[in-house]
Amino acid sequence: MPTRLDCCCATAHEGDCNEARGINRRLFMATAVAAGVAGPAGFSLSSAQAATGLPEGKAAFMEEATRLAIESVEKGWGGPFGAVIVKDGEIIGRGQNRVLLTGIPVFHAEITAIMDASARLNPKALLGSDYGAGTILEMIPREPGSPDPVPERARMLKGCEIYINGAPCPMCMSAIYWSRIDHVYFAASLKDTSAIGFDDAFQYEDFAKPWGERRIAVTENFERETGLKAYKAWMDKKDRHPY
Repeated sequence: MPTRLDCCCATAHEGDCNEARGINRRLFMATAVAAGVAGPAGFSLSSAQAATGLPEGKAAFMEEATRLAIESVEKGWGGPFGAVIVKDGEIIGRGQNRVLLTGIPVFHAEITAIMDASARLNPKALLGSDYGAGTILEMIPREPGSPDPVPERARMLKGCEIYINGAPCPMCMSAIYWSRIDHVYFAASLKDTSAIGFDDAFQYEDFAKPWGERRIAVTENFERETGLKAYKAWMDKKDRHPY
């Protein structure tokens, strides 16, 4: 019988189900980052650029990130933040702040750009054990000299760059680390961002403090043995997929 992760048709072939799940997933992701994906009306390209449909040069990528940020402000969607993710000279992901539009405090530009790029780079559903070549979960070896204790991890957005009109907050910077993005380009500094009322700098400072000295109350090691049961389940899973 189909589970909640299967397609709704119990008699569909596995290949059809995988295709349907992939389509549904991409539709969901596209909806989640809608309006940050499509190129802007009137965004002119030279004849050489038109061949690929992409702006030329790194400055143009920052211009596009800034355009997305301004659009978010003008339409009342969120703060003045936009981001684009680039692979091989091509924009594969766009994002902009949508906190006011959605009421979701984590709907930042970098997060939505990562979601958009990930959906575009995954041509098939990622459910079950379908983790092979052609998805961001394809396994690649750790880099020489890396302290990583795991010999292989999922590719994620390795080989990509991200352009952001403002310095990323700690949440978004962490997402960039998890995404394994190669290079971060940002325009406005943390000080610039603080000056307009978005004080991300104090979060970086807070994270450097011990748990008991942070602005938000933290109780560490609460019911530790209970929490470790999930860790054991992960380590006991023979086909676990490091990411």
